[in-house]
Amino acid sequence: MSTWSPSSWRNKPILQQPTYPDQTALNNVLAELKHYPPLVFAGEARSLKAQLANVANGEAFLLQGGDCAESFSEFHADNIRDSFKAMMQMAVVMTYAGGLPVVKVGRMAGQFAKPRSSNTETLGDVTLDSYRGDIINGSEFTPEARVPDPERMIRAYNQASATQNLLRAFASGGLADLHKVHQWTQDFAHQGEQTKKYEALAEEIGKSLQFMEACGVTSKTYRTLRETDFYTSHEALLLPYEEAFTRKDSISGDWYDTSAHMLWIGDRTRQLDGAHVEYLRGVKNPIGVKAGPSMDPEELIQLCQALNPENEAGRLNVIVRMGAGKVGDGLPALIKAVEREGMKVVWSCDPMHGNTIKSSNNYKTRPVDNILTEMKEFFQVHKAEGTHAGGVHLEMTGKNVTECIGGSFTVTEEDLSSRYHTHCDPRLNADQSLELAFLIADSLKEAQK
Repeated sequence: MSTWSPSSWRNKPILQQPTYPDQTALNNVLAELKHYPPLVFAGEARSLKAQLANVANGEAFLLQGGDCAESFSEFHADNIRDSFKAMMQMAVVMTYAGGLPVVKVGRMAGQFAKPRSSNTETLGDVTLDSYRGDIINGSEFTPEARVPDPERMIRAYNQASATQNLLRAFASGGLADLHKVHQWTQDFAHQGEQTKKYEALAEEIGKSLQFMEACGVTSKTYRTLRETDFYTSHEALLLPYEEAFTRKDSISGDWYDTSAHMLWIGDRTRQLDGAHVEYLRGVKNPIGVKAGPSMDPEELIQLCQALNPENEAGRLNVIVRMGAGKVGDGLPALIKAVEREGMKVVWSCDPMHGNTIKSSNNYKTRPVDNILTEMKEFFQVHKAEGTHAGGVHLEMTGKNVTECIGGSFTVTEEDLSSRYHTHCDPRLNADQSLELAFLIADSLKEAQK
């Protein structure tokens, strides 16, 4: 670590970065951001790490979810509230029906940058730079919009700050009170099979709370009944922005990325000698690394050694994204290698990115059945290996969108055009997310037998 600094990543090869045409403007923005207040605090990141240590030990479950990519145009308090409520719904289902506490981490308040499979995009006979997220350029297919603009980082920070502030208010200001489980039901789910199951579970919770109140245990006297811990995360992709928020903690003397509680490295940027691994190895936040079908067991071991050299429980989250039908082929070897080396990691499942398809009417979508199947396979492999299926990593929203096809409240290919609002990848809506929560709860109960 003696060779690490917040800027040492600049000496390493880097992928998935924009080319800013005006370097002076970029440097001015970064200098300004370095003086901005942090979005999160080191003590909060340490608290999350302690909770993730429980996940690594099989004593809790991680729910990580939120937008594929936050956008400036969709920024609204109602959208943040609905996603928060959807995650609270999922968490209460997993906790009550699955029997484990749930650590809640949003892909929110900073998830603006997106890796792309190609540097350019072509429509007809026009080719432009790819859209890389609102923190970098615009989604409109015009030459002007696609030019990387450093001023967007300031707007992203301001939006992240407002989102973080609202999430803190929701988590501690009453919306997370367990007495309000009925009020977390989303409008889209009213006629769905999942909502009937949820309402039945909410009735059970209500009766349990009444019994507890009779015994003197109320939300007035016990914080955990009226408040929750809710953390934020995003992919640490745009490293100049992350460096600007890398601050030394006055208590521990350690470096933290104060743009989010947890950061992760994507499947496209996890090169051992690359800039993203170099940057994240030096900050003390909990971190994640995506592991797709191309992940080699020995490469994963080297990544664990580089990113978590002290083998600290709760530090490293391996986010597995294989695709339905492929988990049994790729995951067992990764687990065996990590177990052989005695490494402490959180195993999390991303059932979204390996299941993206093009519909017949040319929409990018994800079949809910494939998402559920990958989640089941993830639990089955861990049970066979005697290890803990620790978490789920989702692209989801509380809004009434039609972006993923299928689910018990069926969205068809014909429905996609009616409410397809994502700026990037398709997200589960509230009803589909709730269906997955019940599957996870059943799997957690089965794993405990």
